[in-house]
Amino acid sequence: MDFPVSGSLRRLARCLALGCLLTPPAARCESLQATVLEVAEGDVIIVMDSHKTRYKIRLAGIDAPEPKQAFGRESRKNLADLLLGRKVSVERRKDDDYGRIVARVMVQPPDCPGCARTRDAALAQLEAGLAWWYRELRREQSLEEQGYYEYAEFDARARRIGLWQDVAPFPPWEWRKRESKAYFTRLTPH
Repeated sequence: MDFPVSGSLRRLARCLALGCLLTPPAARCESLQATVLEVAEGDVIIVMDSHKTRYKIRLAGIDAPEPKQAFGRESRKNLADLLLGRKVSVERRKDDDYGRIVARVMVQPPDCPGCARTRDAALAQLEAGLAWWYRELRREQSLEEQGYYEYAEFDARARRIGLWQDVAPFPPWEWRKRESKAYFTRLTPH
């Protein structure tokens, strides 16, 4: 027996289907619990889960200075102070072209030993002025995350802390582009 479907029910079904398509990846992620073994850069960590499997994690939503770049060491140290040796929740968003998991990494706030893992490591890097908010990938974040990240970067700039002390901080994506050009120029015979 077929039931007639009203126009409003059809519109509701279309809206629900469209909502599923527009839901940011942040809402459709898998999670793992792990311990931070190493902090490679200001936005890259190595973790190990309870099965002794290691994962290379790229923090979602930020781009930190490269190790040889101004504030690269400070960025790495700040992230190490927050995460090294600590248990974290890794909320996988995607895998990048380098085989790393791009994820939101949550840790227990350092001043609250009884609290849940509610401290966003990438947001902490922005608040310290030691990373840029990766605006080009904002669609991979919830609107709430976008607001927090944008404000954290704005506030760090306004207070001139971390890399924002520099008169003209050089973004890591520009630095990588310049370095790869220089590398290939050295390889090309003249």
